[in-house]
Amino acid sequence: MTDSTEKPSRSTRHYWRAGFLRGGIELRHLLRNPKEMSGHLTNVVVALLITAYVSDDVPGTQTPMAHLVLAGFAAYLLFQIGLINLPQMLVTEREEGALLRLRATPGGIPAYLIAKCLLVVVTAVGTLSLLLVATALLADGPLPHGSGDWLTLLWVTTLGLLAVVPLGAAIGAVLPNPREALALIMLPTMGLLVTSGAVFPITSLPVPVQQVASVFPLKWMAQGLRSALLPDTARAAEAAGSWELPMVAVVLAAWAVLGFLLAIPLLRRSARRESGSRLTARHRKAEQSGAMSA
Repeated sequence: MTDSTEKPSRSTRHYWRAGFLRGGIELRHLLRNPKEMSGHLTNVVVALLITAYVSDDVPGTQTPMAHLVLAGFAAYLLFQIGLINLPQMLVTEREEGALLRLRATPGGIPAYLIAKCLLVVVTAVGTLSLLLVATALLADGPLPHGSGDWLTLLWVTTLGLLAVVPLGAAIGAVLPNPREALALIMLPTMGLLVTSGAVFPITSLPVPVQQVASVFPLKWMAQGLRSALLPDTARAAEAAGSWELPMVAVVLAAWAVLGFLLAIPLLRRSARRESGSRLTARHRKAEQSGAMSA
């Protein structure tokens, strides 16, 4: 009886330990890769340029429109890293044979997912911190004003990442190949950026558009970050006239549960479908199309 209960516990600890070790290795590779690091730094530069060109105040408030846009852009960065960058990484590594190797590793899929979550979370939090500090120092950007706002920033960021990272892993498990991955996920995410009130007040959008946007996590991530970064008077620009923080928590938690329910089964299914012959056939096709050097 004791052995049967201890084995799952030891297995779980093994998954987490292996996942954190792998995640640490991938983080070191990221920090040593100037090309990948420059991509994240570019986002901060874009945010600074936005503050230079956006003027006026949010309608009905004395809050600078640039602050509202920056709060929404911060939410989009978290959304982008989870739902664009992560699926691309997973598809690319699948094409390189990573999932095939995981089939021969006990607990390989859970450890792999933990490592990717660690990599994405650290990258997202680091980029968000750099964005907020840089815009505050160089462009008078918004920062939380008290302990309550800092706490809101923490839990909205945490729940937001939990909502999009497993979902990004699930999407990456079903995308066909790296060449098509970006095209398939970029258009929907850009559509959500425009319709979720991240770049301008959501009240300026038609009500049906607002209702559709409220189903997806980006709208609530942006609203939660605005509540942490903007003064209370900015609530006048929200559809409900309030920050609706309980609803922010409910929607993001629901997406987090859905993502976790989808991610591991889809990754396992993708790994089971991998074989040496399929991998070789994909490489041969890529070489023939000129997408890969022979």
